[in-house]
Amino acid sequence: MVVRIKRKLEYRGTATPSDLNTETDLINLGTFSNPIILEGYIDTSALQSGDAVKLIIYIAVDGTNRRKLDTIEITEPLDNPIVHLLSMTLPADAQPRVTLTQTSGTLRSFPYWFIVQELEEI
Repeated sequence: MVVRIKRKLEYRGTATPSDLNTETDLINLGTFSNPIILEGYIDTSALQSGDAVKLIIYIAVDGTNRRKLDTIEITEPLDNPIVHLLSMTLPADAQPRVTLTQTSGTLRSFPYWFIVQELEEI
């Protein structure tokens, strides 16, 4: 069996929450025809003392019901402000979603970049 990347999709933008404690989508994907590899980066360099954010990754292991896979809470400015969401291989129906919630401080903007690589057997 040979596996290759069928297609790649890039998602780049800047997320600015509309209010504190409001979950804001960075990516919110549906299903694919084949398994995927997801990886991403979020720039938290705008954080100042007193600011806090929460990043949540959701996936649907059963293909239907999204559940939390991981939660990252940042309660102070980071020395290395780029947060790397490690590469993960997911089933075609995982429906990944990554959100950002600013929980305290002054609302900030957070640039992000994600790549989805859809696999296929040839």
